[in-house]
Amino acid sequence: MIDFLFNLLFSAGSYLGVVLIAFFFLSSALKIIPEYQRGVVFRLGRMIGAKGPGLVIVIPFIDRVIRVDLRVMTLDVPVQEVITKDNVPIKVNAVVYFRVMEPTRSIVEVENYAVATSQLSQTTLRAVLGRSELDDILTARDQINMELQQIIDEKTDPWGIKVSAVEVKELELPEGMKRAMASQAEAERERRAKIISAEGELQASERLSQAALVMERSPITLQLRYLQTLRDVASEKNSTTIFPIPMDLIKPFLRKMTQGAKDED
Repeated sequence: MIDFLFNLLFSAGSYLGVVLIAFFFLSSALKIIPEYQRGVVFRLGRMIGAKGPGLVIVIPFIDRVIRVDLRVMTLDVPVQEVITKDNVPIKVNAVVYFRVMEPTRSIVEVENYAVATSQLSQTTLRAVLGRSELDDILTARDQINMELQQIIDEKTDPWGIKVSAVEVKELELPEGMKRAMASQAEAERERRAKIISAEGELQASERLSQAALVMERSPITLQLRYLQTLRDVASEKNSTTIFPIPMDLIKPFLRKMTQGAKDED
């Protein structure tokens, strides 16, 4: 390439060659870095720092620019087979959200920060779920996500990476475990239904006891209740209705008949 440029430069009266050489050097020396990127510049193999955004001037053939994206990246963790603490085999995958905070360290400290973060996420996911029980994984998902985020963020910090969130996406259970959990859930619902029914009967008996005490103190309430029951029975339109007569209604007549019989004697 250099020989070609010199031949073009020293060709007889080649004004066009001079213009092309100048354009080539100018385009190689000027780099435009977008707002969401930074350019890590290496001069003769030595890192001189991160530049950008905007127009960056470098020395052709001496400086090398590596672009680093600063936007939040989404990393899908593939399905991992894990055996929980209570010896239940499960399959689980996750998603990791991270971004580069220090472009120079992400290039110098690790060969490929995206691949390294992916591998670290897989091993951390297996380790954390492997020391957790199945019930905790199902009920304390937020706590497990937070623990995963803290561990991965701590280990990727020397690479200039910030892990903002880790979410466990899907959890696949064996078929036998699914049936057992369904039976357990059904038994739990039946238990709650029986407890609610028993509590209702207890409250009803307490109310009946209070009503009996009120009727004992005021017998007229029993007569009112009897009349109300008669009205409810009459509204049913039955073919045959038997009305029991309380003894309190006929006691005055019985006393008069007894008194009259004594007088005659």
